[in-house]
Amino acid sequence: MNSRQIMIYTLLALLPGTLACTWFFGFGVLANLMICFAAAVTTDFIVNKLRDQDWQLDYASLLTAALLALCLPPLLPFWMAGLATVFALVFGKHIYGGTGHNVFNPAMVGYAMLIVSFPLAMSFWPAEATNQPGLVLEIKSTLTQGLPEHDAVSSATPLDEYKFREAMTNAEYFGEQAEANFSQWMTINVGFLLGGILLIYMKIVSWRVPATFLATIGVLSIVFYDSGSSASLGSPLFHWLSGGTMLAAFFIITDPVSRPTYPLGILVFAAGVGLITFIIRTIGGYPDGIAFAVLLMNAASPLIDHFLQRREVTVETA
Repeated sequence: MNSRQIMIYTLLALLPGTLACTWFFGFGVLANLMICFAAAVTTDFIVNKLRDQDWQLDYASLLTAALLALCLPPLLPFWMAGLATVFALVFGKHIYGGTGHNVFNPAMVGYAMLIVSFPLAMSFWPAEATNQPGLVLEIKSTLTQGLPEHDAVSSATPLDEYKFREAMTNAEYFGEQAEANFSQWMTINVGFLLGGILLIYMKIVSWRVPATFLATIGVLSIVFYDSGSSASLGSPLFHWLSGGTMLAAFFIITDPVSRPTYPLGILVFAAGVGLITFIIRTIGGYPDGIAFAVLLMNAASPLIDHFLQRREVTVETA
């Protein structure tokens, strides 16, 4: 299977999670996908022309655009989604020489730029009833976000709500409203899990990488669960099925270019992403720390390979 086929099958594996996102959050999800795809194709075309190279449709860029779009709130203005895609491809891929040469995961580069630059806009996830295309387009076409008249159509994610639940126990928090909010994200994560299982079945990704990532989050969740008291940091099930956990486990940290090359290094990388994600989620200032965790471990990948190479040389010398 060549790289083009791998990218196409990976895009197809995103369909169950994408359909679940669209079912719960409406037209804004598809709108983000369309604008990110358009921005990706345009960016690749312009960069290739500047390099005096022939343009060809790059499925790696389309996959980057899809992953980024699925991480973005459906109410995000169009221009922010387009800007993030351009930033992701230029500063996450092309500046290093193009596909196969990137040091950082391009989709996470674009996402991190947005959440640092526009934190308020990145917090506007639609409420359950916000599925009218006209209303979504009205909000997304504005140059500002967080307008008072739009407050009624936005809601916090389960990770945000849980972190700031104050003195509530798990039993008190998971009331009717919180449980309904969590069930949406649970369904979305199950959709991406099904797509990930397909990739493992087709041997496009190794099961060891997502398993290590999920196991790290699970172990930390058990240690700090505290029987569900008000001091609890969340159960394993809550962390596995909230936010972008399954999307990251099977579609982001499995990127073969921006991770270490040694098998042991890949597992260290996955465990590191899980550890940093859990820390940011529970005691950090951002609702979900996956993007920063991935980028930090991307930066550490050469160092991990360096130590493993030295270990290998020492063993061979001995």
